[in-house]
Amino acid sequence: MTSIADDRIARRNVKVLVAAQAILGSQMPISFVLGGLAGQYLAENKFWSTLPISLIVLGSMLTAPVMSGIMQKYGRRTGFVLGAAGGAIGAILATVALWVGSFQLFLLGSVFTGIYMSAQGFYRFAATDMASEEYLPKAVSWVMAGGLLSAIVGPQIVKLTQAAMDPIPFVGSYLAIVALNVVGVSLFFFLDIPKPKKPEAGESSGRTRREMLRDPRIVVAIIAAMVSYSLMNLVMTSTPLAVVGCGFDTNTAANIVSAHVLAMYIPSFFTGNLINRFGVEKIIGLGLAILGGAGLIALSGVELINFYGALILLGIGWNFGFIGATTLLAESHTPQERGRVQGMNDFLVFGMVTFASLSSGGLMNSNGSAEAGWATVNLAMVPLLTLAFGALIWFVINGKKRN
Repeated sequence: MTSIADDRIARRNVKVLVAAQAILGSQMPISFVLGGLAGQYLAENKFWSTLPISLIVLGSMLTAPVMSGIMQKYGRRTGFVLGAAGGAIGAILATVALWVGSFQLFLLGSVFTGIYMSAQGFYRFAATDMASEEYLPKAVSWVMAGGLLSAIVGPQIVKLTQAAMDPIPFVGSYLAIVALNVVGVSLFFFLDIPKPKKPEAGESSGRTRREMLRDPRIVVAIIAAMVSYSLMNLVMTSTPLAVVGCGFDTNTAANIVSAHVLAMYIPSFFTGNLINRFGVEKIIGLGLAILGGAGLIALSGVELINFYGALILLGIGWNFGFIGATTLLAESHTPQERGRVQGMNDFLVFGMVTFASLSSGGLMNSNGSAEAGWATVNLAMVPLLTLAFGALIWFVINGKKRN
């Protein structure tokens, strides 16, 4: 870890990564907003309409260890440029697929979009590479805060471009994604993050993955990230179905999801300060408790206040839990180990998110009514929250010292 005097470089890197999150990151809201709609337009069997979204997440999961290894060997810039290339190729394939009416080609494009999503996931880790111990949680928070800008910009691009190539829908939006990648990739040439030094002859290259999984800090960080992200995805994915199924209109569902997205990112402006003041374990625990509170509010009724309250708390809980987990992981490994541990972390996290995404629709439709399905979705949070709380409590009591 660098000294506080070196944070000038870290702060510059954070500014670059925030800009990348805002510009390049805007393609993710576009892809998630349009993925199901384009799937419905292209798929003969509408049951598979949301498969493109699941394949984006699956592509991210499968690519994470590879992307992390590339960054370890060739540097962050190389990995991020490859991610932008993946995003551009995915959007080009999606454009052609819409033009020729090929659902299979659109699915292939979704997998390439997952390559970008995987690279974007490492922005938060790149922010820590040159940061001092004091600045580290703030660096993670600021980069995550850039997601607020992308969450605002992305949907606006959809509104401006989705009908630009009528009568074929959404082509203009996917061409806009190509432009975002072409323009945004230049940002990475302003990063100042040296490649990790190769170990000298006889010098250790760090722990193996198996050895790192015996480190309580790493295990708890991974579990907290998996639970925070997957539960957020599980409930958020079901929300539009639940809101509309309970008698409200689509615009209301969109407003509730917008409130949720704001709650995900606005706390990032102070989460790092909270971690420095109270400690990372307490902030992770608070995040998990807030996620539990979201479930309780959702289970207490299906009025608008319940939906808004649950989704706002869901966003705040995700923010504290996920940023806390990222900070704990970043504090738990050496530069030589980061390629292995960060790739393993994101593989497991997005694997769980993929499972949550695929499970969400099934749980919503498991009990015959929207109210019952919504209750089932929120009850499904209980075992995972129990696991994460149990691991965190064990760590605080017994495992705080690094192996």
